[in-house]
Amino acid sequence: MKETIFEQVAASASVLKLDLSSEEFALFAEDQELSEAGMEAVQKLLSYLSEKKQQTTIQTLLKMSRLPTKAPKTFENFDFSLLKGKDVERLKVLASLNAIYSHRNLAFIGPAGTGKTHLAQAFGYACCQHGLKTYFIKASELRDRFTAARRSGKTDSCLNSLVRPSCLIIDEIGHCAFDKENTRLFFDLIDRRYNKEGSFNMIFTSNKNPALWREDFEEDATLLCTLDRIFDDATVFKLRGESFRGKKLETVSLQTGKVSAIEPIAAKE
Repeated sequence: MKETIFEQVAASASVLKLDLSSEEFALFAEDQELSEAGMEAVQKLLSYLSEKKQQTTIQTLLKMSRLPTKAPKTFENFDFSLLKGKDVERLKVLASLNAIYSHRNLAFIGPAGTGKTHLAQAFGYACCQHGLKTYFIKASELRDRFTAARRSGKTDSCLNSLVRPSCLIIDEIGHCAFDKENTRLFFDLIDRRYNKEGSFNMIFTSNKNPALWREDFEEDATLLCTLDRIFDDATVFKLRGESFRGKKLETVSLQTGKVSAIEPIAAKE
């Protein structure tokens, strides 16, 4: 059902945080004896301003997310035709963002080049497009941030900044080792997000099955509690096959001919 011009004005005003209801605008239009063209002009102006504000918000969220913006990874530019299997449709459904509204974590597991990071970033990009704060960080960066926070005595501040985003993406679990103290901070982060309210989830990528993550984290008991919270309500996508990378690789083979011996230059007389 199409919205009336008064409802459209109220919707735009809401985005702009203006205290203007559809009823109030109707009364204003009647009092000012606005013509239909006049009311449409007001509606178009507010619609333009609200769209401009939304785009500014999206660009700010993308900048803060640390996702690539020059050549963003999206669901639209992911080649789903390269994937085979009956569950490919479940990957496509991720674009609906149902996982973040149902507080369902996601994990993409598989060898290098199978699209794990692309899919994780695509989910984060879609979150930003819908006004949801997102943050992307590699596991090695997370480890270094924990270490720096411990040295400076700012672990609470560090954890709070990582709990705040609606969608937290941790890329390449298994590419670096977490010592005992950093493993405990990792647990604290997961535990705080586990009890977070509102629309939220976490996304992980790894070339190792979660059962093997213990190889890169000290203190098994703490990691076990961490995994229990991560996968309490989660979907794990296992990607198999050859790497997508190198599809545009061009190899040029060249061979040199036999070099003739250089005749000695006769001495000048």
